[in-house]
Amino acid sequence: MSYFITVEGPDGAGKTTLIQGLVDRLQADLQVPLLLTREPGGEPLAEKIRGVILDPKHTDLDPRAEALLYAASRRQHLVNKILPALAAGKMVLCDRYVDSSIAYQGYGREIGAQGVAAINEFAIEGKLPDMTLYLDLSAQEGIDRIQANREEAQQNRLDKEAIDFHERVVAGYQIINAQAGDRLVKIDASQSPDRMQAQALVAIKARFPQCFKND
Repeated sequence: MSYFITVEGPDGAGKTTLIQGLVDRLQADLQVPLLLTREPGGEPLAEKIRGVILDPKHTDLDPRAEALLYAASRRQHLVNKILPALAAGKMVLCDRYVDSSIAYQGYGREIGAQGVAAINEFAIEGKLPDMTLYLDLSAQEGIDRIQANREEAQQNRLDKEAIDFHERVVAGYQIINAQAGDRLVKIDASQSPDRMQAQALVAIKARFPQCFKND
C-alpha cells in the first residue's frame, strides 16, 4: 500500500502555508517517514526544467511545449524521487501533480484536457495519488493575495497571467474535482491557515490510520 498525497489549488490558495504547517503536525504523530516534495521540480533535473517553465522572461513559450515540459519534469521526479520513497514505505506529500497540468494547460491554456491527460499518462504510467487535498478559492481572491503578498520580482510567469486565464484554471479544477471521486478532499481556502491545516490533518488521518501512532 502506498501513501501518496498531493496538494492542489489555484495560485494564491495557500498551498505552501498549508504544507509547511502540515509537516510539523504530521511528523509529531506519524509512525512512517515523511517525504515533502514539489512540482515542477523535486529533483535536480526536474528543478532545472522548473526554472525554464516559470521564468517570466519566457513569454513566447508555446502552450503545448509548456505541457510537455511539465510532463517531462514529472516523469523525472516520479522515477527518481516519488516511487523510491513510496517503495521504502514513506508517506509522500507533494505540492502539485497531474491535476495541475490538466487545470493549467488543458483548461487554462485551452489546449485540451484529454490531450494533456494523455501525455501525463505516458509520463506517470498510471501512478495517481492515493489522496488529493484541493484548496478551493476563487480566481480573483487568489490573484488579490498574490498581488498583496508577493513583490513583482517574486511573481512567476503564471502569476502574471490575466484573470481570465486563472478563471479557466479554477473552472477546470471544478471539472477535475467532479470526476475525482473519493480521491479528492476539498478544503475551503478562504478559512484561516490553522483551520485549513486542522481539516487536512483530520482527512489524512482518516484515510491512512495505519500510518499514525495510537492516541
